[in-house]
Amino acid sequence: MKWAAVVVAAGRGARLGRPKQFLELAGLPMVGWSIRRFAEMAEIEELVVATEPECVDQMRALIARLAPDRSAHIVRGGASRQGSVYNGLMAVPAQIEAVLVHDGARPLVGTSDVRAGMREVRKGRAALLAAPVVDTIKVVDAQSRRVTTTLDRRTLWAAQTPQFATVSDLRGAHERARRDGVAVTDDATLLELAGLEVVVVPSTCENFKVTLPADVARAEIILQERALTTGVR
Repeated sequence: MKWAAVVVAAGRGARLGRPKQFLELAGLPMVGWSIRRFAEMAEIEELVVATEPECVDQMRALIARLAPDRSAHIVRGGASRQGSVYNGLMAVPAQIEAVLVHDGARPLVGTSDVRAGMREVRKGRAALLAAPVVDTIKVVDAQSRRVTTTLDRRTLWAAQTPQFATVSDLRGAHERARRDGVAVTDDATLLELAGLEVVVVPSTCENFKVTLPADVARAEIILQERALTTGVR
């Protein structure tokens, strides 16, 4: 299948106190690591990046630097992550058959994991990277903070990105959500609600979302270590 990558790099970075997509990590803006990763994959024919309106020119310059030979589209982010993904999907060219959606705040995703997710996709079947939950998870009453139940962690996985589907399936799931007023935190949920089969692909490397200052330091160390190992920055 012909693939596109939609990278979500909008948002204000409230927990970090500043927009994080251009926060420098080991010599590149954070979102640049994802852009470069997907630009190096021959299977991915189109790049689409959703960002804040005031960042469009900066994003265009970054893509020209990191993926000068790739067809790329920059769209304005929506009022929510879901809205940003929808805007990105609308920019995917007609000849593209499948799409992966990735958070630009996950700069550590590995190529082999991306390819493993892509292999799972066909009409009616979608996939996402995920990791088994290692902590015991409690369901807690929001007001009293009383534990109401304990979940069986053997059945629990923490969702990551990329998340993968055919373009028609993911667009259809988003259109249905817009029609029904459904708001969720990831695309896999929309695909599940639309009745599609969604499978997890185990993530084999660090792929956490950079959210807090400690995450920035951790991601920088890992990226620097990778550069020392591979010689690639």
